[in-house]
Amino acid sequence: MKRIFAVCILLAMSTFLTACGGPAAAEGGDGTYQTIELTMAVNGTDNQIDARVGDYFAQLVSERSGGNVTVAVFPNDQLANGNASRGIEMIASGSVDLAAYATCTLAVVDEKLPVATIPWIFDGYAQAREVIDTTGGEYYAQRLAMKNMTYLGSFHNGFRQITNSKHEVDGPEDMTDLKIRVPGSVVYMGFFRALGADPTSMNWSEVFTAIQQGTIDGQENGVSITSTSKMQEVQDYLTMWNYSYENDLFVANTEVWNSLEPETQELLQACATEACEWGRDALEAEEAEILEEFEAGGMTITYLTEEEQAAFDEAIAPFKAEMIEYFGADACAAFGITG
Repeated sequence: MKRIFAVCILLAMSTFLTACGGPAAAEGGDGTYQTIELTMAVNGTDNQIDARVGDYFAQLVSERSGGNVTVAVFPNDQLANGNASRGIEMIASGSVDLAAYATCTLAVVDEKLPVATIPWIFDGYAQAREVIDTTGGEYYAQRLAMKNMTYLGSFHNGFRQITNSKHEVDGPEDMTDLKIRVPGSVVYMGFFRALGADPTSMNWSEVFTAIQQGTIDGQENGVSITSTSKMQEVQDYLTMWNYSYENDLFVANTEVWNSLEPETQELLQACATEACEWGRDALEAEEAEILEEFEAGGMTITYLTEEEQAAFDEAIAPFKAEMIEYFGADACAAFGITG
C-alpha cells in the first residue's frame, strides 16, 4: 500500500507540474538548479540493464545538481501496472516524465522505430554504436518528436541469441517446429517463421514457468537478460548468432522537457548521455563473463562458423528483403541497411 500511495503522489506531482507549465524554480544560471523530482519508467527488473542505466542516471543527476533535481526510477513498469504499452502511452501523454524502452516495444506508437532489429545488419557493438550515434540517432529523434517524445540517447539491450531445451542449433534445419517465445514484433515473429520455428508471443514474466512446464522450448534474448532471468537454470543450449541488435531509447516527454529550465535540460542531457555510455560499456563487458558462467554450469554454447552463418543468411534472405521494404528507404538509409 505504501508503494501504491507513493506512486500516486509522484504521478499527481508530475501532472501538476506539467499542467502549470513547469516546476517552481530555485536559482538558475549560477551553478544551482531548479528543485524538481522527475519520474522515470523502465520495463526491466531491478537488475536488468534498463533499470541499472536509470539508477545510474538518477545518481548522476542528484550528485551534479546538489540534490535539487532528483529522479525516481520505477522498474517493471510499476507505474503502468506492468503493462509496457500503457507505460509508453504514459510517457507520450506526460503522466511520466522520462523513460527507457526497447525499440520493439516502442513500435506500439511508431511501427518504424525497430528498423535496427532487422536481422544481421551490424557486425558488432562498435558498428551499432557508430551508426546510432550519428544517422540512426537522428532518425530516432525525428520519429519520436512526432509522438511527443524527446530523444536523449540509446543504450544496448544486446544482440539477441537463442536458447532452448531440446538440442543444439547450428543450422536452419535445427529450428524446425521449435516453440520459441519472442516479443510480439513483426521482425522477430517473421524471422522465426522463416526458419520453420513456432514463435509464440507471451509476457516475459511467464516465460520461465512456461519453459519449466514444457509449454515452450526456448526463448531469444541478449546474454545479459538471459542471465538475469536465470534462463540457464531451465535451458541446456545457447547459440551465439547475434541475429538481431536491440537497443533501448532514453526519452523525455516533450512538454515536460520544454517546461524545464535550460540549465536543467543541459544537466539531464549530459547525464543521460553518460548513463547510456555506461550501460553500453557494462553490458559489453559482462557478456564474456556471463558466457563463462553458463559453460561452467553445464550449458552447451554454440558459435556459428562462417559456413553455418551463410546457411542462415540464405534461409532468411526473402524475409530480410521483405523487412527492408516494410521499413522503407529512409529508415534503412539511416542505419546503412542495403540488403
